[in-house]
Amino acid sequence: MALLGRVFLVGYHGPRRFFSYGTKILYQNNEAFQSKFFKPIQKAMLPPNSFQGKVAFLTGGGTGLGKGMTTLLSSLGAQCVIASRKIDVLKETAEEISSQTGNKVHALQCDVRNPEMVQNTVSELIKVAGYPDIVINNAAGNFISPTERLSPNAWKTITDIVLNGTAYVTLEIGKQLIKAQKGAVFLSITTIYAESGSGFVVPSASAKAGVEAMSKSLAAEWGKYGLRFNVIQPGPIKTKGAFSRLDPMGTFEKDMIARIPCGRLGTVEELANLAAYLCSDYASWINGAVIRFDGGEEVFISGEFNSLRKVTNEEWDRIEGLIRKTKGS
Repeated sequence: MALLGRVFLVGYHGPRRFFSYGTKILYQNNEAFQSKFFKPIQKAMLPPNSFQGKVAFLTGGGTGLGKGMTTLLSSLGAQCVIASRKIDVLKETAEEISSQTGNKVHALQCDVRNPEMVQNTVSELIKVAGYPDIVINNAAGNFISPTERLSPNAWKTITDIVLNGTAYVTLEIGKQLIKAQKGAVFLSITTIYAESGSGFVVPSASAKAGVEAMSKSLAAEWGKYGLRFNVIQPGPIKTKGAFSRLDPMGTFEKDMIARIPCGRLGTVEELANLAAYLCSDYASWINGAVIRFDGGEEVFISGEFNSLRKVTNEEWDRIEGLIRKTKGS
């Protein structure tokens, strides 16, 4: 049966044409236009005090996505502890968020690449705030480069931060929680290309794929201890740290937006709302999940024929005419 000219539907007693005559496409592919359907909501999604009495520990919490997640969790009642290498930035962020939310935010210096420093930081975390209810692995490192230009040290730097750092934090806190018989939720922030792979960011893709495998593995193994593990794969969200390394000349942003069906970049506030939900009791049955958060970018990139959206109405008229003339297989 030739399917190009017509399709047959179950429950319908006659053929329908594959093409519909007279239907006019009202909307052209215009990112500025389509984005109006997908406006971001910046306010908190969860009810006030959703995290009252909860302790949240976030790596990379001083800037970008980490700062956004800390701000939201603190505003919803959590006592937050943020950690990264730059203590001055951390302290400034902690004071800023505390003044906004009225809740204490602690700042602890930690290089997640150093397992001894991670161990000491976790001990200090428990001392100043108690055992965490929420652990968000957000510390990351990345830059674009042809892979043949990478040195062994460049590879090691990225994988030490992203994969080893996440493992050190997760395992150290996890062991402490298991010993204390305390439940908690772990959330890791990766990227959409952790699943697909991507050239020019090979160390990051490899390391984040490892993080996802670890998260899913521990979800299966440590659920019995009251521990949940989930992952968010963000698409392009404009933060100073990420874009300064991934789009240093500002030339790729327009291309990014052009391949996102929702017609815009994501926002820090949207990511923070998703993270807060996954870390809340509302999501207590979500475990071992990897949530893609990219406005449809991954499915657009993956679809073999998705570039056809560039075809104009006039060109579709010509294509339809040629297809109708096709005989046989």
